[in-house]
Amino acid sequence: MAKTAGPKATRSRAARKSGDAPALSRESVLDFITREGGPGGAANIGKRDIARAFGLDGAGRIALKKILKELERDGAIGRRRKTLHKPGELPAVVLADITGRDEDGELIATPVEWDEEHGAPPRIRVKTPRRPRPGEPTPGVGQRALLRVEPESEPDEAPYAGRVIRILERARARLLGVYRRTAFGEGRILPIDKKNAQRELVVPEGAERNAVDGDLVAYDARREGRFGPLAGIVTEVVGALKSEKAVSLIAIRSHGLPDEFRRKTLQEAEAARPAPLKDREDWRNLPLVTIDPADAKDHDDAVHARPDDDPQNPGGHVVTVAIADVAWYVRPGASLDRDALERGNSVYFPDRVVPMLPERISNDLCSLRGGEDRPALAVRMTLAADGRKLRHSFHRVMMRSAAKLAYPQAQAAIDGRPDETTAPLLESVLKPLWAAYACAAAARERRQPLDLDLPERKLVLKADGSVDRVVTPERLAAHRLIEEFMILANVAAAETLEASRQALIYRVHDEPSAEKLTALAEFLASIDIRLPKGQTMRPSNFNAVLARVKGGEHEAIVNEVVLRSQAQAEYAAENYGHFGLHLKRYAHFTSPIRRYADLIVHRALIRALGLGEGGLPETSLEELAEIAARISAAERRAMAAERETVDRLIAGFLADRIGAQFPGRIAGVTRAGLFVKLRDTGADGFVPAATLGRDYYAYDEAAHALIGSATGETFRLGDEVEVKLVEAAPVAGALRFEMVSEGRAGPSRAARMRRKQKPDKSPGKRAGKARPGKSGAGRRRGGR
Repeated sequence: MAKTAGPKATRSRAARKSGDAPALSRESVLDFITREGGPGGAANIGKRDIARAFGLDGAGRIALKKILKELERDGAIGRRRKTLHKPGELPAVVLADITGRDEDGELIATPVEWDEEHGAPPRIRVKTPRRPRPGEPTPGVGQRALLRVEPESEPDEAPYAGRVIRILERARARLLGVYRRTAFGEGRILPIDKKNAQRELVVPEGAERNAVDGDLVAYDARREGRFGPLAGIVTEVVGALKSEKAVSLIAIRSHGLPDEFRRKTLQEAEAARPAPLKDREDWRNLPLVTIDPADAKDHDDAVHARPDDDPQNPGGHVVTVAIADVAWYVRPGASLDRDALERGNSVYFPDRVVPMLPERISNDLCSLRGGEDRPALAVRMTLAADGRKLRHSFHRVMMRSAAKLAYPQAQAAIDGRPDETTAPLLESVLKPLWAAYACAAAARERRQPLDLDLPERKLVLKADGSVDRVVTPERLAAHRLIEEFMILANVAAAETLEASRQALIYRVHDEPSAEKLTALAEFLASIDIRLPKGQTMRPSNFNAVLARVKGGEHEAIVNEVVLRSQAQAEYAAENYGHFGLHLKRYAHFTSPIRRYADLIVHRALIRALGLGEGGLPETSLEELAEIAARISAAERRAMAAERETVDRLIAGFLADRIGAQFPGRIAGVTRAGLFVKLRDTGADGFVPAATLGRDYYAYDEAAHALIGSATGETFRLGDEVEVKLVEAAPVAGALRFEMVSEGRAGPSRAARMRRKQKPDKSPGKRAGKARPGKSGAGRRRGGR
């Protein structure tokens, strides 16, 4: 195939034919580089381009080479690899690191290569499409990308704009730490990750990069000299940690959570006006109520139930679930939508919330406040007396919540202790809800979803953001009522969209892998419980195991191990069911204020059922799959950030109790040691195997235990133990314990080997002598 000449080549040939090629000189070459480089002279210009444009022969090319050397020597031009450009300006294509966001939430990058003689590296505002096409690179903070850049017409803090050509690296894990200044004026970095929690780095003089005491910094760890200590070189000041919400800020920065909305997003939110009644069903006289945690700020779901008056359904109920109509306010492609997709979900820290949507939307226009008109997407479900869902229908409505209730408040009313709010609602609203739930609960019992009992601990904070106490809220019937009605609504949404042949994003949960089932079976066998093999596993199989240990010494740890054996739930554009809930189809519909998946499902329902504006635009399965992957990753990111923040807060809570002893339970066993979860606070800490006792401790994977080779002393997953706190690193959220209690008695390694060993009948061979700890799997106190 013949090559098509570019405009520059065509222009140079025309110039040679017409005899109007410019004369070769320093001035003409410099003028060409500036002019042909496009806006700002920023394009890549090579020596061959110049020779072609000037119509140079061999002698002319030699002269050009001399001129270019002179221009480069004098600083009139710069060279980057094989291209030429004016110094202090970026070429058209540049390798850049995406380092953060500006006040509008736009991504900001800086060039990888830059001559500091021309000042600080210029900032590049990275432009991203409103709706990326499938396969189109999606940039993020911490990534390195190839950008096509051009000067901004109205340069502000970022003189260049760039579009992503290719992402060259995934987000690189940055080393982050808190910078401290000692009383002697020396700089120190306290790493934030648990692996490096014990390693404090000295910052050489001049390497602090303007960091001040308490700043969160990114750093490089370098060794001073061949055998010298590691030094921390500050590469970036990420932010100050002086507020009472500093602990969650560490997680926000380290995970790259977007915590500031674009200016346009905030403008769209402020400009939004209440949705009109037009084209909606008027349900304002239906006494829907919200039931939420007592400290909830947004209320996106409301419920109502009544006995079914259809004589064909004796003992049945009609249950209504109404969900805030977020799709009315957040339209596809708008800045609000772009920010919501990027965040994927709201992130809930003990000391703050990083919301998916601005407060004007989440806490005002879409919050189902008592006594105020609010738009909603509602599903009305008819249940049989045995809890089976007979039919359902979706409606776009205007509702008015009859009351805002808290879980304990609603439960107290049902238990005979109504207050002034719940007393008028008890007979007409609350008792019908509980009657309908009794039917739904019976259906759930027959369905046999996975029934794990894992109490959730909640941190109660002081005004300064530190932990006051750790509590375990009681699990009430009110919690289960709302949970079950939300599951019914989610199923109804998935069924309706499938029946309408409308593509959607499912909430899916795969069955456990064969490897995890084998590991679980081995652990259960160590406590004399048999897990069925060779058959299709169902949640009921796990429930039978959980029922067997209920109330016994192994209850807590078996629940924990069964949870670990499960796959992680995620979002997908193709359905493969929800194993944990034992459902064939399931989608998230009930929380569009805080989950982008639910917003997609709302839009899909609006489109499929012709319910008006704000429906899902034409979207391919590939596009939905990409959105599902992005929000699944965002969910995992949020979970990690929330977990790490709790760990840091609890480590700070216990930091002044070094030397104290605590009851706990072994929650994890590795070759390196034991993870122990404290009983009262739920705090996790590590006991190095080297500190366990005067023995080699070998790791028995099948038994989930460390076993003393000489003594047989055993520390097994689930054992109740007493530990002493010896070190706390609040910045990293790490705790280190020493074991106080004795391990359980067991046979020595030699005895176990003799028991397992079969006689070798081959001549001239005998059993080898076991060498405890030689494999590296064991540890001995003081042996390191």
